[in-house]
Amino acid sequence: VQLVESGGGLVQPGGSLRLSCAASGFTFSSYGMSWYRQAPGKERELVATISSRSSVTSYADSVKGRFTISRDNAKNTVYLQMNSLKLEDTAVYYCNAMVSGLPYWGQGTQVTVSS
Repeated sequence: VQLVESGGGLVQPGGSLRLSCAASGFTFSSYGMSWYRQAPGKERELVATISSRSSVTSYADSVKGRFTISRDNAKNTVYLQMNSLKLEDTAVYYCNAMVSGLPYWGQGTQVTVSS
């Protein structure tokens, strides 16, 4: 299993970014996917999840209405569209898959929201 995130960067408050996570090594369309984030000095937290066929999504209260998780099973890719970014969204964002009961993580992509 390999997960590779991309799309992070530096953005001003109120701006937008779209993160991507390219997956390989497993049957992507059979598994739900998640995005987590970890800010400096804080525990890793769940940001959003999406079911295997995109029928069910869920979000942390802190990002509801601002972030959207989606996936393209033909491209084995999951996305996180982040709008109206706030300073407190600054973190390393990780893609996650639970495959056969085991958690797999990407290397993470840094998102920095700063004026």
